[in-house]
Amino acid sequence: MRKLPLAVQIWVVFTGIILGISLVLFILVPYTLRNFFVREIYATIETAQSTLLEEYPAPRLGERVPPAEWEPRRNLRMVNHLFLDEGGRVIMRGRMPLALVQEFQHTALAQQREVQRYAMVVQEEKILYVIRKVNLPNAPAYLVSYMWDAHGANLARTLFMRLLAIMAVVFLLSWVPSILLARYLSRPLVALENHVQRLADKDWDEPVRLDQNDEIGRLARSIERMRVQLVEQDKAQQALLQHISHELKTPVMVIASYAQSIRDGIYPKGDLPGTVRVIEDEASRLEKRIHDLLYMTKLDYLSTRKPVQEAVDLAGVIRDTVERLRWRRPELQWSINLVPAEVKGDPELWGVALENLLDNQIRFAAGRVEVAMSWQIIPGEPVHMMVRMWNDGPPIPPAELDTLFQPFWKGQNGGFGLGLAIVHRIAALQQARVWAANEDGGVAFYLEIPQRQEVSA
Repeated sequence: MRKLPLAVQIWVVFTGIILGISLVLFILVPYTLRNFFVREIYATIETAQSTLLEEYPAPRLGERVPPAEWEPRRNLRMVNHLFLDEGGRVIMRGRMPLALVQEFQHTALAQQREVQRYAMVVQEEKILYVIRKVNLPNAPAYLVSYMWDAHGANLARTLFMRLLAIMAVVFLLSWVPSILLARYLSRPLVALENHVQRLADKDWDEPVRLDQNDEIGRLARSIERMRVQLVEQDKAQQALLQHISHELKTPVMVIASYAQSIRDGIYPKGDLPGTVRVIEDEASRLEKRIHDLLYMTKLDYLSTRKPVQEAVDLAGVIRDTVERLRWRRPELQWSINLVPAEVKGDPELWGVALENLLDNQIRFAAGRVEVAMSWQIIPGEPVHMMVRMWNDGPPIPPAELDTLFQPFWKGQNGGFGLGLAIVHRIAALQQARVWAANEDGGVAFYLEIPQRQEVSA
């Protein structure tokens, strides 16, 4: 079934439902009709008994009424009656077989209740009868009223056959709307299938348009969002590959050319130590690029996993990072203003983000770096921890402030890097926000972290 087209599957399911309902009706309807008509026959018999006792005078015990006089007293719906005395002798009866009368006598004498319903088969035909204890003018007696079941059986059979014919017509006529419904439901899915197939073939130019507000319409809009993201991701990937090729090619070419020069006995930097130092610097640069690329890949992996939520002493991480990086430029003046703060997240990621931010401050600072922490408390809004890092280096062109955290952003010194892009990815993973601004004669970087616990004193 799963290998069939969707339209055929829908048609098969729709037809199967109708067929199943028809089979259930085929099984239940005869039984239901049969029980209904049996109850109706018994009700008719009991009503006829009540009418007989009310409208006709009861015979006296021992009185024999000829059949010709008793026939008009039979119910118009073919209910027959028979009176038996307390000993089971017939007081009066219509025309009925003797064997039937004897069965009535035996059943009446064995009856304990005042009114009792019975059924039996006589000559392959079912008869329904009711025996009621009555009081005649001079003695107790039994009133036996019966009716052949042929009328009810024929009526039930007729109704069932008509219902069966109606179900057959409905089943046949349902094929047309079921086919139309199957095509109506499958048409947009087939269109989406074609769009998805084009996406799989990297044909991302044609947008997905489906003017529906149901589940299929929402699926189409999700596919369109995916298409847009794939287009953007493809552009970013192409740009990334271009930047990576440039970043990795340059140090490799320098290392290869300097190594060849040394082999030829030529020292571009004047002597062997100076030339080897250039090779070491380019190797370090290449190592850092590879490390950053691998870390970006790691962040891509972490974005698909459940984030780590551990308590992190943010002030302690900043203090340790400053102490480790301070030696790179010992001439810088530092202003550190920290407050106790415990945030949630991955300690390793927070350490990498803060290290990259501080490394950026050290590289571009002219002579001073400031690091400050403060709580941002606004009534009615969540509490945020704000980390501000400022250096007195050259300002960033306003047009580049929005692209500063993109991979391989070209800085003022002409280099490319992934440090700030890694900071941006980590902030996104930790539900934080990072941005930069030109202020106070320098450049300030802000890291805003939502606080989910009580503010530390």
